[in-house]
Order: sequence, then C-alpha cells, then structure tokens
Amino acid sequence: MKKCVVFYYTQSGQALSVARSICEPLEKVGCCVVFKEIIPVQDYPYPWSKYEFFDTFPETRLGIPPSGIRKIDCSDVADADLVMVVGQSWFLSPSLPLQSFFEDTDVRNYLRGRNVLFVNACRNMWLMTSRRIQEYLRDIQAHFVGQIVLQDRHANLVSALTIVRWLMYGKKGESFLLPDAGISDADLSDCSLFGEIIFDETRDGDFSQLQDRLLAAGAIDYKPSILFLEKTGHRMFGFWAKFIRRKGGFRDKRRSLRVNAFFYYLLFVLFLISPFGQLFYYLTYPLRRRV
Repeated sequence: MKKCVVFYYTQSGQALSVARSICEPLEKVGCCVVFKEIIPVQDYPYPWSKYEFFDTFPETRLGIPPSGIRKIDCSDVADADLVMVVGQSWFLSPSLPLQSFFEDTDVRNYLRGRNVLFVNACRNMWLMTSRRIQEYLRDIQAHFVGQIVLQDRHANLVSALTIVRWLMYGKKGESFLLPDAGISDADLSDCSLFGEIIFDETRDGDFSQLQDRLLAAGAIDYKPSILFLEKTGHRMFGFWAKFIRRKGGFRDKRRSLRVNAFFYYLLFVLFLISPFGQLFYYLTYPLRRRV
C-alpha cells in the first residue's frame, strides 16, 4: 500500500481544504494519507490586525523566521512514498511558518532524499515563493517533483480587497460589491483531478512526468502580467524589508513608523502603480516575444 504524508499550515482552513480535496482520490483507492499540521512556536493571530500583519513583512521577505515550529513526530511516515507540503505565500515569499518548517533540523533530516510536491494556496503571486521552496529543497537534498498553485481568479485589485477583508475581519463570503475571497469552490472541487494524477505517479514510483502531467491538467495558471509585477515588487520589497529591520527586529516598536510607511507605500503601488504596470507590460509584450 502506498503512503503519502501531507504537511500543512493554515489559519483560515483554506490550505487544509485544498490538501483534503487533492488527497481524496488517493484515499479512495486505498492509499494511506497522513496529515500533519505545521504549528509555529510563535503564534500568529487570525484575524489579523493591520499592524500585526505588516510587522511580519521584513522577516518574511528576508527569510528570518522569528521562531521555529513545534516538534513533528514523523515515526509513522518513515516509509512514505511521497511528501506533500501545503501552505501559502506572504509578501511574495513563503509564509513564515513554512520557512520555519524548512529550516527545522528534524524536518530537514526527514526530507533529505525524499520526493516532495509543493502546493501553494495563494492570492495570485506565487513565482518567488516557488523559487524559494525549490532552494530549500536543493539545500536539503530532497527531490522537488512538482507543484500545484491554487489561486484567486478574480482581478488583481478585486482579490486584494477581498483578501484584506478576509485576513483582517475574518469575512470570506461575498459582501457589498465584492465576491468571495480566496480559491473558488469550483476550483477547490476540481483540484481532486490532481490527486488522481499524483496517485498514478506514486503507484508507478516514477515522478519524472508528474509536473508535466499536472501542468497539462491546469495545475498552474500562468498570468504573465502578474508575474511581471511580482518580480518587480519582490525587488522593491527587499529594499523596504532591510530599511525596516535597521530599526529593530520582529515586534520591536521602534520600527512601527517604518512598518506603517510600508503599508501606505503598498497601497499606493497596488492601486495606483500596478494598473499602469500591467498596461505597460501588455503594450511592450510584442517586444518581449522571442523571434
């Protein structure tokens, strides 16, 4: 009997719902699926206050998690054929609990030499998170066999508003003129298809074609203009993160002025600059195409 272990971090429950939907086909055919929650030592609130959320930004962008994770017992999954890690992006980077997970000594020892699939349940910017996860796995000497990205399909500015409503007020459902936040119910249901593909590859023990098959099934929706904005934003976030850290570490009140300044900068960029950035991308797209 094949075995899959799923390590997940979630606050709202969305990441766990994604994981269960993907794994449902595996469980139906008798594959043993073991879920293990990633619990950081440093507690992160949900819903968030504005300041608490943006105060995590410098450490998230710079890869400096303020704490580790609680010990995870992996003795019952020593024989797992596949490892699935399910989480989310914060500030164009892996969330702090995911970073703590990949830096944990026991986790690194467990993952070494194993086949790992990463699943990102995010808003719409995932590229830099994917690159960082792959860096972790290369350093650990684990085998990155593929990724799945489940994202909010609404327009960039709409999804920004709905995610704020969800994170700060705990309200996911439709309200006023705004739609539901996060991954749609239809996409959540449809991602069970990925589980069928994963089982086929796990059964055969050959993951060399897994990512190609997942891509063909729609596991990643590439939005070139969004990826263009993300790459630019990631560079700027690096400058801001270092600027804030010069005033102190995580939850140091001396940096509160700079944290608040970053918040207003982000609003300015998101609602005034990014629309023009996308327009610029599309206007210059013919120049970017390879001949």
